[in-house]
Amino acid sequence: MIKKILLTFSILVLLASCGSVEKHNLQVTKLHSVADLQEDVDKLYTQLKRNHPHLYEFTSKEVLDFKFDSLKNAIQKPMDSRSFYKQLSQVTKYVGQGHMSVSPPSQQFKRKERKALKKMKFDVSNLDFEYLDDKLFISNARGKDSVLIHSQVLEVEGEKTQDLLDKFKKRIASDGYNTTFHQRVSGNRFLSYYVYDKGRFDSISITLKNSDSTFVKQYKRILKKDTTTTQKDSMKTDSLKLKKKVKLTKEERKAKKLESKAKRKYNRDHGYNYLRKEYTRNLNFVGKDSTVALLKIRGFSRNKYEDFYDETFKTLDSLKTDALIIDLRNNFGGRLKEITYLYGYLTDKNYTMINESEVNTRFPILKSFMSNTTPNGIKVLGGVLSPVFATIDILKVKKTDGKLFYRFNSAKEKEAQPLNFKGKIYVLINGNSFSASSLISTQLQGSKRATFVGEETGGAYNGTVAGLYKLYELPNTKIKARIGLAFIDAPYKTTPLGYGVKPDVEIIPTYQDRLNQIDPELEWVLKDIEEKK
Repeated sequence: MIKKILLTFSILVLLASCGSVEKHNLQVTKLHSVADLQEDVDKLYTQLKRNHPHLYEFTSKEVLDFKFDSLKNAIQKPMDSRSFYKQLSQVTKYVGQGHMSVSPPSQQFKRKERKALKKMKFDVSNLDFEYLDDKLFISNARGKDSVLIHSQVLEVEGEKTQDLLDKFKKRIASDGYNTTFHQRVSGNRFLSYYVYDKGRFDSISITLKNSDSTFVKQYKRILKKDTTTTQKDSMKTDSLKLKKKVKLTKEERKAKKLESKAKRKYNRDHGYNYLRKEYTRNLNFVGKDSTVALLKIRGFSRNKYEDFYDETFKTLDSLKTDALIIDLRNNFGGRLKEITYLYGYLTDKNYTMINESEVNTRFPILKSFMSNTTPNGIKVLGGVLSPVFATIDILKVKKTDGKLFYRFNSAKEKEAQPLNFKGKIYVLINGNSFSASSLISTQLQGSKRATFVGEETGGAYNGTVAGLYKLYELPNTKIKARIGLAFIDAPYKTTPLGYGVKPDVEIIPTYQDRLNQIDPELEWVLKDIEEKK
């Protein structure tokens, strides 16, 4: 049944995508009238007031009203969608919810153009960036650019990186009054923010500096494969491949098939990211004599996870491991179900991962599905399935003390896993520890189950508005606003309001640490474990 629904859903998506590409591209690049821009300001604020359950938690109604009114009054001349986005995002950030975002509309392509683009590659996407000590540098590079790792980025297309970062930070929303998220995410997602600022590009020049020199690296969008090979050369290559092909025995084919199946399962359980060529979930053993378990989790969003955690804690139990380090640095979050399952291995008591979530509507799932960004074909499907969605909403939403609350599965009491870890736990965090990773950090710190090392998380200790979303498109500028519909919070609270999970031991790495390939947070933990033996 589910497969049939998904198939129907996919077909309707394709049918609904036949809108005019030219019309869309004209709409997002033309100059919009002052009246249309002001209308979009009003439309967005209305949507926020209607759907966001904690709209005035960090900025009062009077102040937020003033900021939206000031934006409207400041619009005195026509502007295009991207220019408008740059002003609008500097106001919406005051909502103080990192999950609430606005994004400029992107250029659309016809089917033939999309097909051609799939054959292209843009190697600048192989670069990862980090921002430390007021320096933006390449922290990682996949492919042939590994020699650029740790090179400082001075300019992009002749514009100083610090000037770019200062602009980006003005548009970034974090949870509450947190600032570590701004610092971290502006480096980590530098290229994404650059695209938001400039629009799509097919080439880019980056001025870099390493210990030896300053130089310019140019990137261009090019074909993935060399298509200049002649038919004669191709026939020769195919002939050589045929000659090299060795016929396998039945037993060898069976063994190869089993090996391939095992590899696929391993990749699935560990959440292998084929684009980045890395695993989302890893278990290693580090420290003196390699007896300390290091659980690195890059996110809570990829593939199945139960088998990985079951096997991980079975291994720790069999080895009688007494120290576990959970690395949540640069983990932007993901599924509530996954952190709820993982926490069952980190406690020996019954637990509730989150409270019931405050919402502004009795039908949050239906509202999330039936937004103005939903293609008409899918709305038809949504109409067919609306009795199902509505029934789920009715069963999950209740009214208490005049407020509506949605009950996620993670709000139900759970039992600790039989092989729960009973040793010492350390958690590594930084400003990019956000959303679900911040939520499980709150649970661990609130229950006094772990020692935290690093810097304050980007996600708030006392909760955030997320879980379910409405993606709303402004009618004139086509800017998309993602609005959270449910307030997600752990049972534990702290004061003052509006900050993340703060470390027991604050350690902020430096650019020099990266050059020397030193991990100061991890080194501190390993030293502490040794001293306490």
